[in-house]
Amino acid sequence: MERPTVTESTLSAVLQPVATARGLPNAHYVDPEMHQLEREKALFDNWVGVAFGKDVREPGSAMPVDFMGQPLLLVRDKAGKLRVFQNTCRHRGMILIEEAGPIRGAIRCPYHSWCYSLEGKLVTTPHVGGPGINIAPEIVREELGLIEIRSHVWQDIVFANISGKAPEFGDYADTLLSRWREFEKPVYHGGPESSFKLEVNCNWKLAVENYCESYHLPWVHPELNSYSKLEDHYHIINSGAFSGQGTLVYNPRLDDTGRKFADFDGLSAKWDKSAEYIALFPNVLLGVHRDHTFAILLQPVDHQTTIEHVEIYYAQQSSLGDDVADLRQKNAAMWRAVFEEDIFVVEGMQRGRNGLKFDGGKFSPAMDEPTHTFHHWVATQLSK
Repeated sequence: MERPTVTESTLSAVLQPVATARGLPNAHYVDPEMHQLEREKALFDNWVGVAFGKDVREPGSAMPVDFMGQPLLLVRDKAGKLRVFQNTCRHRGMILIEEAGPIRGAIRCPYHSWCYSLEGKLVTTPHVGGPGINIAPEIVREELGLIEIRSHVWQDIVFANISGKAPEFGDYADTLLSRWREFEKPVYHGGPESSFKLEVNCNWKLAVENYCESYHLPWVHPELNSYSKLEDHYHIINSGAFSGQGTLVYNPRLDDTGRKFADFDGLSAKWDKSAEYIALFPNVLLGVHRDHTFAILLQPVDHQTTIEHVEIYYAQQSSLGDDVADLRQKNAAMWRAVFEEDIFVVEGMQRGRNGLKFDGGKFSPAMDEPTHTFHHWVATQLSK
């Protein structure tokens, strides 16, 4: 199959202002070749969420991650720094680590036993010069360390820039970092009940599009809409990196006795009742509240399958206590129910995208600007 081409003319309708724009053409959802092109330009060329720091918590711990076919290895070095390497031996390309766990001594290739330090340096090459000879002039260890992938950890999310072409993370996400500066504090994972994943039969972009708008609330999330109505929401727009929505009446009913989770320290009055939900392009969905946060990493499996990795964190360590264990369970169950309510929508849109005469759809200028912002961003990446 010939590789698809993307030109200014094919995406011109997407690049229009929201009032006159059309959505991305069907091929961007149903064509495997287009999926591969987006893999390179929209995902690998930008900062993608690939894992959570909590899963490699201790120095010496490691975890392999496959992100869209790229073998990655997360390693916490002795100094506590989390690094991301290509999970590939520099000798014959063997996968180094198959399962998460502690590294004992060094990262050892199971094929010919070349070994690497936790910092990625090649440290031993047994018999490389012949039996019993562990050095060779042609094997310059300083030039054969593990290939390190640019990475950044924010809010316990491990971001990676696989191609190395993205600007610094602080520049890329600067506006969001400033917007949520009050939440630049330690967060505490809620435990096993606060970690789950959902496999959905849709293109990864549909999960982003649905998440960043509130238009569907009254019909898809009736329980959520009972206390956070459509009219209580506002749009959040940043054409460079993110879009989403916020609510002015965050007030979930988890308990009738007045018990609640502890809030972040030093929050402004805005957050007494407000919460915000933002998609940080391309694949990270975020929610912040006065007492907890969550993140969803979208793992595209193929052009029509996505795994949503969900993790919930709390503002204070006291919220991990046994006295509020039932509240954590209720909070996790509430969010899981909300996210599961979206599954029929994104899967329905995926099936609908097989309609040959669908023209990308029409945006409501009043309600769909966050979704249009994402379409515009994707089209911009593909036009570079």
